[in-house]
Amino acid sequence: MSDMNGQRTGDPAALPNATPGAAPGAAAPEGAVPPSGPSQDLVRLLQDFTLEANHYVDAAGGANDMHRTDLNALAVIMRHSAAGLVVTPGVLRSELRLSSPATTALVDRLHASGHVVRERLGTDRRQVQLQMTPKAYQDGSAIFMPLAMRMGKAMASYTAEELELVSRFMADMVEATIEARRQATHQEPK
Repeated sequence: MSDMNGQRTGDPAALPNATPGAAPGAAAPEGAVPPSGPSQDLVRLLQDFTLEANHYVDAAGGANDMHRTDLNALAVIMRHSAAGLVVTPGVLRSELRLSSPATTALVDRLHASGHVVRERLGTDRRQVQLQMTPKAYQDGSAIFMPLAMRMGKAMASYTAEELELVSRFMADMVEATIEARRQATHQEPK
């Protein structure tokens, strides 16, 4: 944790048997190996990166009258479309963990802002597919290009081998996070 001046203060994750991101004093799940030493420092850096990335998305999206959920929705549509998959409101609802009314409001917002179009699919024309518009790609580029440029500049001093190692590490961290989310989703409420 940091105080108001950004200085590190007592960190609950540093407590024995604590899990990073858990409530202060919370014990690690049975069989879990809490990170320590350099591993704990890496977990803290990943937490810091996540927090700063969220701050960037909020600031850049806000400057373009877009909420984080709108940007996340466009990222889902882009990822699925690039894989040749159909994107429906149901896909957004599932991926973003939204209620049906919230999904409808999100799609309405993205359509009204000119970022997506709805297309009817199939012979019965009931299924709606969402497609990003050129405006969505332009706005997305304007929002994320400054971040991409700064990240590219920061990566320029690393060798190809170092970047390959970091890429493997980040892929493993993404998978670990997905597994933790799945476990948390399927836990019984206490």
